[in-house]
Amino acid sequence: MKMRDLEERTGVNRETIRVYLRHGLMPEPYRPKANVADYGEEHVESIQAIRSLQKERRLPLHMIKRAMEGDTSAIGADAGAFPHLDRLVAARVGVDDALIPLSATNKSNPIAEADVVALESIGAIKIIRRRNKAYLSRIDAEIVGVWGSMRAAGFTEELGFGVQDCRQHVEAAEELAHYEIRTFLHRLEGRQTEGPAADMAQAALTNLLNFFGLIRTKTVLADLRDQTGKTTKAMPTTRKGKSTQ
Repeated sequence: MKMRDLEERTGVNRETIRVYLRHGLMPEPYRPKANVADYGEEHVESIQAIRSLQKERRLPLHMIKRAMEGDTSAIGADAGAFPHLDRLVAARVGVDDALIPLSATNKSNPIAEADVVALESIGAIKIIRRRNKAYLSRIDAEIVGVWGSMRAAGFTEELGFGVQDCRQHVEAAEELAHYEIRTFLHRLEGRQTEGPAADMAQAALTNLLNFFGLIRTKTVLADLRDQTGKTTKAMPTTRKGKSTQ
């Protein structure tokens, strides 16, 4: 969208938006050529977050910048209200609003563009289209890279594997994440302020992912032992080239 569209969507004039950009409070717009700037939903969300912090917390811009960089002490206590928790956590775990050209994913996976379409079809990622060009968020680009690593390890269509095998992983991960957030917000409401809540969420993202991975590894190893054990027991033993049966 153009600057005038961004003004209409947010109700903020272009002079103020440029101030936000100069302070580093918003991602730089995509510039296909000189004197042309293309803004997206991430800019709308950034402006809305900034305005909310200004109105609700009366924070100056330099404090807002600190908060968006992950300094949770920049936001004062407000029991039971976490309106900016998503951006705080994103800043703390290093997730930004940068967009990666879809063409850049071909470096590690020669058929990445086909995989991207398939990954979007199962809800794993979302393709962002602007000016007839396709982009991915940084996280979605990493997801494509992970599947590229799976291909490199031998998980290919020739052996019966494909992106569709990941559908269950997507659904399970989303369901688990929804449960975690509902539980997290319900238990902290009225008991914790936004800064410490962001610290807890950051810790949970790392530790519970490790917890989940260890449980999954333990289960996979146990299943492999069970399944290969059954296969071994089912095979007849031989002695001196003859079957014992």
